[in-house]
Amino acid sequence: MIISHFSVQPIPLGVTLSVILAASTDLTARRVPNRLIAAGLVASLAAQLWLDGAQSGGLHWLAGVLTGFALLFPVYLLGGMAAGDVKLLMLVGGWLGADATLDVALFAGLIGGGWALALVIARRRVRALCANVAWLLGSMLHSTRGRGSLEHLPGGSVGTIPYAGAIAAGTLIVLSHSIP
Repeated sequence: MIISHFSVQPIPLGVTLSVILAASTDLTARRVPNRLIAAGLVASLAAQLWLDGAQSGGLHWLAGVLTGFALLFPVYLLGGMAAGDVKLLMLVGGWLGADATLDVALFAGLIGGGWALALVIARRRVRALCANVAWLLGSMLHSTRGRGSLEHLPGGSVGTIPYAGAIAAGTLIVLSHSIP
């Protein structure tokens, strides 16, 4: 999908800087700083307002932020990711809008899923992963589980990844296909 307004410089520059900073921090410190998220949300809102005006730009920004939230918040509630990852996809949504945020989430899910699966296989934790998935599905079907913690999983934690890296990679893929 080609989104012509990505060629306007503040959008690709702003989102690229945001996701690279977030990914590097997540890789080194295993967290995405709230200051980075807040600054990125403010900058993306300012860029959207400047580029598209108050009504259109504001709605474009809000739709993207809400899309990012809606896509990852359920995973956070299940204990599958940290809040910083949810906030980072909201930030990406502020820069790129709802449609592109869906694309970013798809690529990030594929990249993050592949990365996590490779980690599970390398650590020889496939059986534990299967037990955990079965338990989570059963819990969801019976509505017995809210925000969980890893110690309740029957197979224990099979490992975590710094998911901001997957979000950054997904963002860069979407940007590379969006700029003419």
